[in-house]
Amino acid sequence: MNYRIPGIDSAIKSLRPDAKYDLVNKDFLAWECPNGSEPPSWDEIEQRIQEDVEVYNYYAYARNREKEYGDWKHQLNMLYDDIKSGNLENGSWVKFIEDIKIKHPKT
Repeated sequence: MNYRIPGIDSAIKSLRPDAKYDLVNKDFLAWECPNGSEPPSWDEIEQRIQEDVEVYNYYAYARNREKEYGDWKHQLNMLYDDIKSGNLENGSWVKFIEDIKIKHPKT
């Protein structure tokens, strides 16, 4: 998954990756950027936050799937049992994964 957690700091870091700053409310108390760029405007920051929220929300299915997939060792054990029983097409592992993907479909 390739997304940032939405927020002011992550928005500023994505807009000015090398900048160092101190921020209180919407005031930059200190700003230092090696390439000499100015702080981003609040319109830029708010726009980036909105973009990040949209991407973050899009990947909700993946975060939910990841939680339910659980321990990979458990999955490997299910897969091993299915291999040993010759049941790779519709064994317990395949059913387990399919149930999660159906419960949390890709948007």
